[in-house]
Amino acid sequence: MSKDEKYPPINVLNIMRGFRTPDLPHAVTPYRFELRNGEKHHIKKIRQTHRERVGKAYHYHYVVVTKEERYFHLVFDSGTMVWRVVQEVDSELFFG
Repeated sequence: MSKDEKYPPINVLNIMRGFRTPDLPHAVTPYRFELRNGEKHHIKKIRQTHRERVGKAYHYHYVVVTKEERYFHLVFDSGTMVWRVVQEVDSELFFG
């Protein structure tokens, strides 16, 4: 199974922070995204984030909740400049 099949690329509208400000707490902040099947989601809240070094690049991981109360684990790869969806996450992991 290829990376594109396991973690499909997605379209994301995001802001790349140039300097620190309270309004932008993350270096990369996603606002909305579109899955390959055409589903569009507006991000209501970023629940969790972490960054990991992968070779010379970083992977920025986000668990986000959408306006429809769905949870997704998204990853931005700074080496390829591609966003990927890792999985839709069950809210029970946070509130169960």
